[in-house]
Amino acid sequence: MARIVVPHPAGIAAPARALPAGACDSHMHIFDPRFPPSPHWRRTPPLADVPAYRLLQQRIGTTRTVVVTPSTYGVDNRCTLAALAELGPQARGVAVVDADVDAAELHRLDRHGIRGLRVNFFSPQSWGVTTAEMLVTLADKVAAIGWHIQVLARPGTLVELAPVLQSLPVPLVIDHLGLIGSMDGADGDAFASVRALLDGGRTWIKLSAPYIEADAGAPGREAKNAVARALLAAAPERMLWGSDWPHTVAPAGSIDDAQLLDRFRGWCANDGQRDRILVDNPAALYGFD
Repeated sequence: MARIVVPHPAGIAAPARALPAGACDSHMHIFDPRFPPSPHWRRTPPLADVPAYRLLQQRIGTTRTVVVTPSTYGVDNRCTLAALAELGPQARGVAVVDADVDAAELHRLDRHGIRGLRVNFFSPQSWGVTTAEMLVTLADKVAAIGWHIQVLARPGTLVELAPVLQSLPVPLVIDHLGLIGSMDGADGDAFASVRALLDGGRTWIKLSAPYIEADAGAPGREAKNAVARALLAAAPERMLWGSDWPHTVAPAGSIDDAQLLDRFRGWCANDGQRDRILVDNPAALYGFD
């Protein structure tokens, strides 16, 4: 594969091993200047539009993608919907809404390719503080249309929310390895809570953004690797991989997406397992043909 320069990531090389047909990037964001950020957001969003993301797909070899509305836009999903229209049938989306969303709006989003809602306990949100009650309300609302709930939360919050997460009436997707790092580890309470959720059979994990909330240096990196391998061993049929492009929480130009894929490959038992996580698992959750 040719070396391709992509906005935001480091590096220009492809992954060490080519990806299978239908490989999916199950977590990324689009930032388009046509859509203003929410008034609650204090940082200037990057330019990370669909043409730039297409370059990343060419470089790493993915063909399917899941666009996640970032906190930047609050509950305005227009940027994500425009991206889905531009990316076409090989794209799905995860939206952000508030607790007052009605069924008509959810069905409208569904027609445009949205397949889940993100409930964020980690980043500033346009409504203020995210609560367990909001999480339950939204899960109840999306149960009727067959969506999932995606949660981003720190490890301690996942422990606190465990009884609520176990009781949700819809599939649960946990972002970014549960943000479990060396302070928590594969022997800590957060991992135990996530593992219990996995054992329930309805929880999925995004093996994405291992650099978030990670300790520096080799010990921190290996701690993240150990958590990823343990989660993957527990339920490989419900693991997903995502790039988290354009990597807004990392220093500019510090993340190499091809290296992220190579690191993910190292977590897997074999290339067959890697390919299943890239193709079959997202097809099942997001409804790709």
